[in-house]
Amino acid sequence: MDTHDVVIVGARVAGAATAMLLARRGLRVLLVDRDRYGADTLSTHALMRGGVYLLSRWGVLDRVVAAGTPPVRRTRFDFGTESTTIAIKAAHGVDALYAPRRTVLDAALADAARAAGAEIRYGVRVTGLLRDRSGRVAGIRGHDRTGAAFTARAGLTVGADGTRSTVAREAGAATLRTGTGCGAVIYGYWSGLGADGYEWFYRPGHSAGFIPTNAGEVCVFAGVPAHDLARGDLHATYHRLLAATTGGADGRLAQARPPDRLHTWVGRPGYARQAHGPGWALIGDAGSFLDPLSTHGITDALRDADTLARAAVSGDLGEFAATRDRVTTAMFDVVDRIAGYRWDLPRLRADLLELSRAMSAEVELVAGPARHAPGTARP
Repeated sequence: MDTHDVVIVGARVAGAATAMLLARRGLRVLLVDRDRYGADTLSTHALMRGGVYLLSRWGVLDRVVAAGTPPVRRTRFDFGTESTTIAIKAAHGVDALYAPRRTVLDAALADAARAAGAEIRYGVRVTGLLRDRSGRVAGIRGHDRTGAAFTARAGLTVGADGTRSTVAREAGAATLRTGTGCGAVIYGYWSGLGADGYEWFYRPGHSAGFIPTNAGEVCVFAGVPAHDLARGDLHATYHRLLAATTGGADGRLAQARPPDRLHTWVGRPGYARQAHGPGWALIGDAGSFLDPLSTHGITDALRDADTLARAAVSGDLGEFAATRDRVTTAMFDVVDRIAGYRWDLPRLRADLLELSRAMSAEVELVAGPARHAPGTARP
């Protein structure tokens, strides 16, 4: 049985980033994941400023850029009869946003974690938690791909294992807040589509987005309330929703090559779970979840990694929980309204401005610690 300072379940953005930061601080870290290295996953792709800032501070952004991830220097909001384009202004050393494929971002963070000294084990499915005599969580148990039993002890067990988190369930994490808005999304990757920035389209009961990503492709999504997602031909539904929301984007969709394969998120309401307990903590979607229309999931995960790593070293997990709850509270209700499509366009504009203010406050929060704090990559 292995013994570590920290064992982390889930080797994607939240888990890999946390493993990297803790290993840089000299802790013995084990990172496990049931999937394989470099596997793709459902994602909104889009990084907000706080996420780009953290990747840059950690020395990981250069690899994301080197993989051909295009810079995003403007965001366009299309409301049908009106549109607004906002330039990305340089702040906190960030002059562009990025939307990497998860095969790029997750691998970059996992490699950085391994380079920092973290041990990574893929193909491990965690089925339960170990506890000491006092009932405190003391590690994980499960099995590897061969079916062989796998156990590891640790002073801190971190759940970075998504919305259906085994760590959250087995630790008995309470659900502190549950939303009511629930949107469904269909997306795919288009080739030859002219899009040099983020583009968000909104119509009553509909949304869509263009997100430039790697290999010259654009992730194009169409969203509706979950209960309105029609059964049947997925491709026909997707193209019908895009036509209703974008109007063909001035002919650009007709001139581009549509995807052969589509991905679907059927929707679930947002939530916030208890952030930590005796011997355990939750980060990323395991701890809190905002609807994909917020395009904030990756940035949430990176922020959690940053704040948990600092709290784990100081021994004050309460500070991690307070920080997460402060940011989540500022965004939760407005994202819930947007995700529920309970808006007309004037109400939506006000909600988007409120969300933008909350994101700006988050940037100030993550940029607060010294740029070269322990665990930060230095030039």
